[in-house]
Amino acid sequence: MNAAAELASGDYLLFLHADSRIDDADLLGNAVRAITHELHGHDRIAGHFSLRFMRTTQRNGMAYRYAEEKSTLNRANTTNGDQGLLLPKVFFEVLGGFDESMPFLEDQRIAEKIRSQGKLMTLPGVLKTSARRFEAEGFHRRYILMSMMMGLHSVGVDAFFVRAPGVYRTQQETGTLLLSPFFNLIRRMMNDEWGVGGTIRIFYRLGRYIRQNSWQMFFFLDVLFRPLLGAGRYPFLSFHDRLFAPCTNFRIFNAVTGMTCFIWFMGILAPFFWLVDRRVLQSDPLST
Repeated sequence: MNAAAELASGDYLLFLHADSRIDDADLLGNAVRAITHELHGHDRIAGHFSLRFMRTTQRNGMAYRYAEEKSTLNRANTTNGDQGLLLPKVFFEVLGGFDESMPFLEDQRIAEKIRSQGKLMTLPGVLKTSARRFEAEGFHRRYILMSMMMGLHSVGVDAFFVRAPGVYRTQQETGTLLLSPFFNLIRRMMNDEWGVGGTIRIFYRLGRYIRQNSWQMFFFLDVLFRPLLGAGRYPFLSFHDRLFAPCTNFRIFNAVTGMTCFIWFMGILAPFFWLVDRRVLQSDPLST
């Protein structure tokens, strides 16, 4: 992507994944007009689209609805490459392009950099993206892994990714995603590298990260009750922002949340997937 940006001669850059689809002939034109309207004499602005998944099954409909509606937001850790990225070339150069230090999460990293140095907006229209990876690997398995990756990356545990080169499997692989190897890796790092004190510090920071993203639980309720609430209404999310978030912005809540995170992931999910993954390996030869 950085190499392509260097060769591009236009004033704007548009980054799309290979499995994205544009059905609306006016999508890109409307997007450029929208972002141009927001410039107001400066060029530190970028935009992303809302998502619609191209699915082959009706399973996990609520989960897809949640992911699609979350893509309309502009909150931290909600923007990824599936949503596309449109921005002035000069702003891309100011940002220093995509971070090439690690071969993953470069889209989330540049999105947060945009938020800190300029403005990120939701563009008009909808960009379609393939749901094949979710459908092949299992929606909830993929989402759990994504949450683990975002959490560990956000608290600075990049050694996890160095030791797990298979975190992002290629789209051509179609087996069920196994989570037990990732939990086993975390357990080894706890024993061999972090120790008791390091583990406590890391899960405390994870607790703080989860607290900062607790709005997603309230947002899920808004999506769940969307048929009753109607479009564009977010009473649960508003309750979080006005009351819940200020009342939980304390260190003790970070500690309690971190402890809960440890119990949930290492005490419940880890043994659960250790058991079910053994069954997957016996029945799904494509899984690795």
